[in-house]
Amino acid sequence: MLSSLYIGLMSGTSLDGMDVALVDFADGTKLLHSGHYQLPEQLRAELLRLSQSNSAISLEQFGQMETVLGQTFANAVNEFCQQNAVNPANIRAIGSHGQTVRHNPQGDLPYTLQMGDANIIAERTGITTVADFRRRDVAAGGQGAPLVPAFHHALFAKPNSTRAIVNIGGIANITLLAENGSVNGFDTGPGNGLMDAWCQKHWRIAYDDNGQKAALGQIDQPLLEQLLSEPWLQLPAPKSTGRDMFNLEWLAVHLQNLSLSPETVLRTLNTFTAKTIANALLASSQNIEDVFVCGGGAHNALLMQTLQSLLPCPVQSTEVLGVDPDYVEAMAFAWLAKQCIDGKPGNVVDVTGAKGSRILGAIYQA
Repeated sequence: MLSSLYIGLMSGTSLDGMDVALVDFADGTKLLHSGHYQLPEQLRAELLRLSQSNSAISLEQFGQMETVLGQTFANAVNEFCQQNAVNPANIRAIGSHGQTVRHNPQGDLPYTLQMGDANIIAERTGITTVADFRRRDVAAGGQGAPLVPAFHHALFAKPNSTRAIVNIGGIANITLLAENGSVNGFDTGPGNGLMDAWCQKHWRIAYDDNGQKAALGQIDQPLLEQLLSEPWLQLPAPKSTGRDMFNLEWLAVHLQNLSLSPETVLRTLNTFTAKTIANALLASSQNIEDVFVCGGGAHNALLMQTLQSLLPCPVQSTEVLGVDPDYVEAMAFAWLAKQCIDGKPGNVVDVTGAKGSRILGAIYQA
């Protein structure tokens, strides 16, 4: 009998590390174990540099980074299995999202690029690995992201109820789960990414714990209005974005000729993230009854408070539904790996804009 156990491996645009989730799909969806593993600091710095829109590396450097990432992902899975007394032979497959370093699904030559050699993951863990989930959707004319709404529907949909799931990672995205069973969603703009980059630049800290530093500043209305005037925000769905667009270089253009404290800029960025999410939800024709938040943003008290102040319905962490907000995305890629292994589609056409449902991912046998 084939195993119902899958591992999801997620390294997101926030670059705060790797999330690993062991999920049992024998009877629904059950998170058995989870863990977070840091990226080596030098690797993280190189990835941050590469993800900026004007950066360039040689093919030699690219190949080396692809190998190092594959090794790093494999090491995280092996450590995870050892810590939780999990026998790799009992795992059906790993779903590895990879590290997105470029995402440009628009234009004459659309593409998306995730790094982390899945051959190495399969070889070093001894577990069949499914990776490269986005590019088939892009090949079919889609955005290649967000991919989690299909899983959100499988996990969070409630009959006769309309709810929204908001994932606030480096980039924020929303999933609208309508009472009639339909699913929609798209990226709304920066999540934690800009705030984290600002914290790293000014205080050498990875993130603003609970929004405490932002709370020391003021919302600068002119800056906020400038940020909200970004043309990408006005584009209709389907749409997706990444760190290669919303980064410190993009922010620097808006900060020209302004003299603001770092805390005030951070407070304004916090509000900017909340506003872009709220605006997207309010523009929906759906009568949303509840909003549930996952991702690192669920732990930012100021961000959650601001988002609640902008919306007429309750805003809560997915924790109230019994699902750890930190591991929803990793669980999603375990689910996407299962979909691929089972020969079932993983995308939602109304979300990505692809020409049709597609089986996502490439399989690297153990």
